[in-house]
Amino acid sequence: MEDVPQSARRVTLGIGDDAAVWRPSRSHLSVITSDALIDGVHFLSGASAPRAIGHRAMASNLSDIAAMGARPVLATVALGVAPGTSEEWILECYRGMAALAARQRTRIVGGDIVRAPVLTLALTLVGEVAPSRLKRRDGGKPGDVVAVSGPLGASRAGLEIIRSSPEIEASARAAALAAYEKPEPRVSEGRWLAASRNVHAMMDSSDGLSTDLARLAAASGCGATISHVPVHPAAEAVARAAGADPNGYALDGGEDFELIAAVGPRAFAHLSRHFERRFGRPLLAVGQLDAEPGLRLRERGAERKLAPGGYDHLNAESGLPETVGSFSSS
Repeated sequence: MEDVPQSARRVTLGIGDDAAVWRPSRSHLSVITSDALIDGVHFLSGASAPRAIGHRAMASNLSDIAAMGARPVLATVALGVAPGTSEEWILECYRGMAALAARQRTRIVGGDIVRAPVLTLALTLVGEVAPSRLKRRDGGKPGDVVAVSGPLGASRAGLEIIRSSPEIEASARAAALAAYEKPEPRVSEGRWLAASRNVHAMMDSSDGLSTDLARLAAASGCGATISHVPVHPAAEAVARAAGADPNGYALDGGEDFELIAAVGPRAFAHLSRHFERRFGRPLLAVGQLDAEPGLRLRERGAERKLAPGGYDHLNAESGLPETVGSFSSS
């Protein structure tokens, strides 16, 4: 330890969670996260408005801050500009980022603009949290109830609409597109959950429930069993129209940016009631953490092993754009 610089000793949590944690003082921790988004991989500039692309980029970072139970404070943005990118496109993209940041009481305080072969956005967000309220993904315990802050799969449905435009009702179409283009990071929900000592672990669902729950369970030294898959109504409608399994959208789709929490079993009912009173929707139980390693899905009384099916940043084979996930979460 004598060879470690003093600044390095203040890094409470590095790579391996939704955000890194830096402790500048005894009174609070700084939470830092960073994302790089590339056209054709993380977003489709030819299919989405620049304001929506900026919104989604900011939302993905805010979601990582929310997963730590932190309050976002400031952001920096580095933009790689591809040939042919107009000044108006850049301004609209920044407007999308700035508007969402302002709603969450944070500011873009700097960054950089450079030439690049393809459009690239690289964001860094800093948040603050009291040490007693920091939530990590490695605190879960066998028997904990696994819950999510909302139904899943709508963002994947929105991507399907952009790609193939299946015929569905206008309300479902609008809900799916909104979930994909303008997701709402659960910052208030994250801070509320972080105030409870009965919430043992937390992370966001950026790469799909099957992938992210497997990560949370493994980090906690547990396995997990999913007994209920909460499919968003828009995902149900789009998946049926596309001839796909709605559960697949919810389990593997990603980019929903809902929070996944591991909650002490005795406290869950009470916590869920108060969550619904506070936010107007229930905290949805999806399963539990187990002592046995691995991920399992229980359906119609039968249980089977479930392989993580969300996006893997290092072993991607899908032709779909990848879900927006932080460097630390991969």
